[in-house]
Amino acid sequence: MLRQVLHEGLKTSFHKLGHFVANHPVFFASAPVLLSILLGASFSRYRIEENVEYLLAPKHSLAKIEGNLVDSLFPVNRSKHTLYSDLQTPGRYGRVIVTSRKGSVLEPHHVDLVLKLHSTITHIQVPMLGFNYTFAHLCLLDDSKNCIVDDILRALEEMRTARASNRTVLPLRYPITRLKDGREAYIGHQLGGVTPVSSGREGVRTARALQLTYYLQAASPLNEVVAARWELLFCKELESFGKAHPELGLYPFTSSSLQRDFQRTSRVSERPLLFSLAVCLSLAVLCCSMRDCVRTKPWLGLLALVTVSLATLTSAGIFNLAGGKYNSTYLGIPFIMLGHGLFGTFEMLSSWRRTREDQHVKERVAAVFSDCMLPFTASTALHLVTFGIGASPFTNIEAVRLFCRNACISVLFNYLYILTFYGSNLVFAGYLENNYRHSLFCRRVPKPELLQQKPAWYRFLMYTHYNEEAAEPGDLRAYETHLLVAFMKRYYCDWITNTYVKPFVVLFYLVYVSFALMGYLQVSEGSDLSNVVATETSTIAYTRAQQRYFSSYSPVIGFYIYESIEYWNTSVQEDLLEYTKGFERISWFESYLNYLHGLNISTSLSRSNFTEHLRSGFLRQPRYLHFSDDIIFAKRADGEFDVVASRMFLVAKTTENKREEMSILLDTLRKLSLTSRVKFIIFNPSFVYMDRYASSVGAPLKNSCIAALFLLFFSTFLAADPLVNAWLTVTVASVEFGVVGFMTLWQVELDCMSVLCLIYGVNYAVDSSAPLVSAFALGRESTRTRWVKVSLERHGVPALQSYVCYGAALLPLAAVPSNLTRTLFRCLFLTALITAFHCLAILPVLLTFLPPSKRKRRERKNVTENQEEIECVEMADSTRVVDQITTV
Repeated sequence: MLRQVLHEGLKTSFHKLGHFVANHPVFFASAPVLLSILLGASFSRYRIEENVEYLLAPKHSLAKIEGNLVDSLFPVNRSKHTLYSDLQTPGRYGRVIVTSRKGSVLEPHHVDLVLKLHSTITHIQVPMLGFNYTFAHLCLLDDSKNCIVDDILRALEEMRTARASNRTVLPLRYPITRLKDGREAYIGHQLGGVTPVSSGREGVRTARALQLTYYLQAASPLNEVVAARWELLFCKELESFGKAHPELGLYPFTSSSLQRDFQRTSRVSERPLLFSLAVCLSLAVLCCSMRDCVRTKPWLGLLALVTVSLATLTSAGIFNLAGGKYNSTYLGIPFIMLGHGLFGTFEMLSSWRRTREDQHVKERVAAVFSDCMLPFTASTALHLVTFGIGASPFTNIEAVRLFCRNACISVLFNYLYILTFYGSNLVFAGYLENNYRHSLFCRRVPKPELLQQKPAWYRFLMYTHYNEEAAEPGDLRAYETHLLVAFMKRYYCDWITNTYVKPFVVLFYLVYVSFALMGYLQVSEGSDLSNVVATETSTIAYTRAQQRYFSSYSPVIGFYIYESIEYWNTSVQEDLLEYTKGFERISWFESYLNYLHGLNISTSLSRSNFTEHLRSGFLRQPRYLHFSDDIIFAKRADGEFDVVASRMFLVAKTTENKREEMSILLDTLRKLSLTSRVKFIIFNPSFVYMDRYASSVGAPLKNSCIAALFLLFFSTFLAADPLVNAWLTVTVASVEFGVVGFMTLWQVELDCMSVLCLIYGVNYAVDSSAPLVSAFALGRESTRTRWVKVSLERHGVPALQSYVCYGAALLPLAAVPSNLTRTLFRCLFLTALITAFHCLAILPVLLTFLPPSKRKRRERKNVTENQEEIECVEMADSTRVVDQITTV
């Protein structure tokens, strides 16, 4: 009883709201436009977010804490080691992969070209404030005040010198080689595509690629500006050098390449988005049009898109005024608003067709609000709850949080504008229809007897079903000339509920579940940052080259011992060697132990002797001098020195699944650090993108789904029938399961963009299925098959219109050369397609033989009708008796 009272109370409230909007149509039509124009002026504050790590890396991660600790001990800008990573390195830098079109890059001709390229890069000039800055002015310096360059360049220079003096050129060792000064250098990330010398001998026979990196200082704002310009000139110089020497392939990458290519998606999407809007606009106008010139509503189809555009402009204005910064993930917000708005506007138009034509316009608008706004408000509330959970501070990825926050604002204004702006325009369209005026030309249509006297072209333009009599509620005969209405009522409803069609639909659904399960079991996380950048960019070209030639070894992992330990203790030495076993090592500790063995000195020394040999002997050797940056000494109270912190560098052997292996390795080493006697941490700049990525990106989806289920359960008290929410829950679960499975089969990984689309998929499924299920559940007579047909006739047409327009709007996204829009298109298209399959096929079939049942209600109604007939007969008999007595 309480449920029915609440339901009727809300419908009455919306009925009064519809009356209020119909009484003030001019105000509600003009106020949203003025507000949008005023807020749209704030685009002068348009800014772009340039910090990609801030957007895409988990905010609360152990890797960031470890990075701060590492930077406090061993600042990267003063490091004499080059820490390579996949896509991101702190500070400014320029990097290039050099490949040979034919032969090995170690051939004399290619070696000369590489050294020429290096000379060209170091002579790049950046004019600034009357001074020409070169690499020598911007580079990081070693202890000898020389620019730090890659060790492979020194090896190539030694090869060229040996060849010039007719000496035998010894093959390079790989991945750790020994330079002329006796120093060991790791070149695993500087030499790629390596073919070793015949088995049994160490050395490189051929190599297909080289990687060179040029690190820059950015200690001051002036240095930052100069370094940024140097990076741009670096890319231009490489492009010119590549054209002059086509035998080499050059793939540049800089510290700003990722940010630039991430934002490039917005620029390359401009034309496809405009084309998408034009296609959607055309189809919306066509879907609202019909042969009858009075009842056709092309302007309402146009105004549906105008309403969404005004809401987008308003929310963007608020975002600008609040100081927000744009990023490419916001491209999905207009499509979320489009899907939400199309369902609302087409449902209002469908409800208008079911009102009586003899009613006053205000009554018809109030009836539309009473019929449509309750489910539309409920679905909007679901949007706000699911995206609100994603916008909470508990969301660990900033791009997801910002997207959900702005989606909440956009959906709220979309709802308000449909309620006011679109509702007021429905009033104006209603006055045109009630007065039998042409929907386009606003000219009154002559009556049939007068229209027959006009020319043929005039009769064609002014054709209408002129009906002076009152239409019955729910009578769609006047609108049956609408193509989709006629198709749904005359053909589709009978076909989908046919006894012979139902088994094939159920079988098809089982096939759908099977393929979805197959994809669901193969879901993988997409922590690769190349998934969010434009395709035809330097980032993608560089990433492909790196994957092809430099996937044999992991990024260099810093192994940091951040407390004083007993390095001289034999058991501690064994533990350290055991921890680093299986890695390629660039380690002062292992080199020092080998140094002691070379001097026939035992490694088990006292504290003072161990430290003295280290400081006075080992670190004074030229070939070990570079290890001085890896050790931090502290003077004790007794005047002796102690090693308080140190670092080593480890490299793991990897395969093509480098990122997955790195995640596993990261977890393994962290667990080891918690149980070992030696307190250490591991770090690489790329770890901030890997650390807790799967849990961080999946948490908003999980929380939003839980919130949606809770809201559906709570709103059971507001629904006319509790089975409505049960069916909505099952539909949402089935749609989400299918989208996750099929997007995996379509090679879409679980990243921040796909998770946002999945959150929206929950709302989209409820948007489209709620009116259909509600109309079926509210049926109080006839059979289930009959009410399935009635529900499809009422809500199948607006749903079909929405799917057609929304799918057509998504298609231009497939042509955008960007991985981000590729993910957006595939996820949203699958969401629309699978939801349409459920609402137009699966639900109509299942509802014909699953609860709620109509039999008991029909029997109860028959009993009630029989009771009423008996009462009427008794009343009639008693009336006759009274009449007879009165006559007497």
